[in-house]
Amino acid sequence: MLHRFFCIIYTFLLLITSAGTACVAQQHADIHSFIDKWHKAAADANADVFFGAMAKDCIYIGTDKTERWTKEQFITFARPYFDKGKAWDFKPYDRDLHVTSDGKSAWFSELLTTWMGVCRGSGVLANENGKWVFKQYHLSVTVPNDLIRDFITLVENFERKAKP
Repeated sequence: MLHRFFCIIYTFLLLITSAGTACVAQQHADIHSFIDKWHKAAADANADVFFGAMAKDCIYIGTDKTERWTKEQFITFARPYFDKGKAWDFKPYDRDLHVTSDGKSAWFSELLTTWMGVCRGSGVLANENGKWVFKQYHLSVTVPNDLIRDFITLVENFERKAKP
């Protein structure tokens, strides 16, 4: 009798664990799809989808040290590219995604194939009213460690020439 009780409890726990694992897997799939659609919206110059995926208080950090934009500032910068029908086409790969245990926040990093070479993107997402939105996205250019000294010199020379 006791053995049967433990078998029932064990089976119940397996069902709960399996359902939880399936829910987590679906949530991750949904988030990956959301991020991929955001990148595709930029490639297709679909401003409504691209900017619509960003929370009202979203921050976009670009590759230049001056590029820390609120959503409205970023729209002002990027809108002309979208209006011309050609924004940018970044192809993500090697994404690392994490979701909080309550399922309300997520963060990720990814590598991107871009016109600038390999870049790294990272972002913070929030689930607002059942919908994922970007709270922050940070785009950075990757520099191989063996080239960092040359890169630093290049930037220093550029900044020295740019000063009045």
